[in-house]
Amino acid sequence: MPSVTPCLIRSHDPSGESSIRLGVRLLDEYLEFLSGRCRPNTVLAVAFDLKVFFTVVGKGPELVRPSDVLGFMTAQRTGQNSLQETLTPVAEESAGVSTRTLRRRLSSVSGLFGFLHVRGDVATNPVPRGLPSRRERQRPHQGVPLVKVTKTLPRILTPEEVDALTGALRTHRDRAMVAAMVLGGLRRCEVIGLRLGDLQVAQRRVFIAEGKGGHQRLVPVSRRFFDHIAAYLDYERPVDSVTDHMFVVLKRPRRGQPLSADGLDEVLDGARGRAGLAHATCHELRHTCLTRLREAGMALEAVQAQAGHASAGVSGSLCK
Repeated sequence: MPSVTPCLIRSHDPSGESSIRLGVRLLDEYLEFLSGRCRPNTVLAVAFDLKVFFTVVGKGPELVRPSDVLGFMTAQRTGQNSLQETLTPVAEESAGVSTRTLRRRLSSVSGLFGFLHVRGDVATNPVPRGLPSRRERQRPHQGVPLVKVTKTLPRILTPEEVDALTGALRTHRDRAMVAAMVLGGLRRCEVIGLRLGDLQVAQRRVFIAEGKGGHQRLVPVSRRFFDHIAAYLDYERPVDSVTDHMFVVLKRPRRGQPLSADGLDEVLDGARGRAGLAHATCHELRHTCLTRLREAGMALEAVQAQAGHASAGVSGSLCK
């Protein structure tokens, strides 16, 4: 049986566009198709999911069967690296991936085989839509989902925790980034993607040029954010920095270069440790803002616009 060992390769074409490949023809053709429909981060996430799946399954797309998909699910839940390994009892709950991660990976795999099926490369999509139930006769195609995910609400910070985290930050740059999330509801990628020209100081608004899905929006933010930005630009941002990214690295060897997502996470991890907090992620800061706005009486549609959600239902489910 021919084996498949995909390798995630990131490169840039002559035009500067990011290119993601796995070194397997059918997979690379699907990623090429996907790059014309989705944002680069989505393509990268799908590529990683496909790499994990075919590394575990160990066979080419043409040979994958529903039994391989079900075996992959078991391997992911139990922490096995391949279908050939002998399954052992799970010693710890964290041995495998979460149900949300497993559901996303199955969605990525199903999308691949849907593409291959339409093209005629495979006869059927081997990812089952669900498992049959006792009510199959009365309700066709309403079986049990392959992965059942329990709905949970995101954790938020109390006002005391926000004050403790802010007090543990060491620079105006760091306070401005945290304020953008906890006072403006910005996503992590939106914070590090801000440019110098995106701030509308007089209106106290921030222009999000590339939000989730490539959507743009204007976000009102508290004056405190702009105060930290002013202090950062006056006293901390290197004057010789040539990038127009708002937030840059302040120390060598990358001084003056755009701050990365990992850099923002490192800042937050350090502040969280100094403040003695058990939790305070970028996602939690964002949803702290949205929850407090809803509690203060802001209309659900206004919260949706602030958050950049596709529907008010998404905003409502996160702010209950």
